[in-house]
Amino acid sequence: MTIAIEQPDLGLQVDAKKIPSDTNELILDGGFALPKLEPQVGFEAPEINSFGHSFRDYNAESERQKTVEEFYRLNHINQTYDFVKKMREKYGKLDRVEMSIWECCELLNDVVDDSDPDLDEPQIEHLLQTAEAIRKDYPHEDWLHLTALIHDLGKVLLLPSFGGLPQWAVVGDTFPLGCAFDESIVHHKYFKDNSDTHNPAYNTKNGIYEEGCGLENVVMSWGHDDYMYLVAKENGTTLPSAALFIVRYHSFYPLHRAGAYTHLMNEEDKENLKWLQIFNKYDLYSKSKVRVDVDKVKPYYLSLIEKYFPAKLKW
Repeated sequence: MTIAIEQPDLGLQVDAKKIPSDTNELILDGGFALPKLEPQVGFEAPEINSFGHSFRDYNAESERQKTVEEFYRLNHINQTYDFVKKMREKYGKLDRVEMSIWECCELLNDVVDDSDPDLDEPQIEHLLQTAEAIRKDYPHEDWLHLTALIHDLGKVLLLPSFGGLPQWAVVGDTFPLGCAFDESIVHHKYFKDNSDTHNPAYNTKNGIYEEGCGLENVVMSWGHDDYMYLVAKENGTTLPSAALFIVRYHSFYPLHRAGAYTHLMNEEDKENLKWLQIFNKYDLYSKSKVRVDVDKVKPYYLSLIEKYFPAKLKW
């Protein structure tokens, strides 16, 4: 069961930056459709990542970039419609282990994401950096703080106890299966070796879907996003639908950065996307060397976990 929430009160949190009268969409700012915070108040995004490049720079020459490109080559070849269906059936049973949200957070201490050109630190650092940045700017949206904390927990799929899936089946940008691969997807060139590319049922704009069908009905590439969405939903979280939308689509950069696949969205998706656009600035730019005092913030997040989740979840 989920609960409804009000849409973002943009007048309180953002620059009044010229929202056209004929649209409800947020204005693109630096490549992202999101509200721009006043520079002297709230979260300030750094211009470069910890490697000295602009964020999500997939072309900069470095050993890290070579690892990232090889990751996407494998990802784009192996993420097929049939593969995703099998993974959802297998992991949707949630029969691996029972544990709390915080116990899962601690498991991420040993996880590093090979798909990410910006981050080379344990994932729990990124989770808390993101959550604390949002908490500072949106102090009354406690559901959004918790969403930030849990959004990457599905990366436990990399661990042996969860099957030890390869990186290409857990992390990276996500995209729909069952329809054509949009050219905005990073390293799109590698889809030429994906069997779905040559399947006439899957290689058109709409593929197996109808326009406006809703993203809930679209099969997304398998990974930590979809897995954590299944975990939260099937364990009866009371987080609002916008939170589940963020968890499931926060890596769907072709949508929220390039505006691809919007023809598949329904009205609820469009409303929830406004929250995802806010969230993603923090998810991206909070990848910094600023450390978070885990012991200091832990009691607050434990209280949110108790509010929105059962004590133990099936994973």
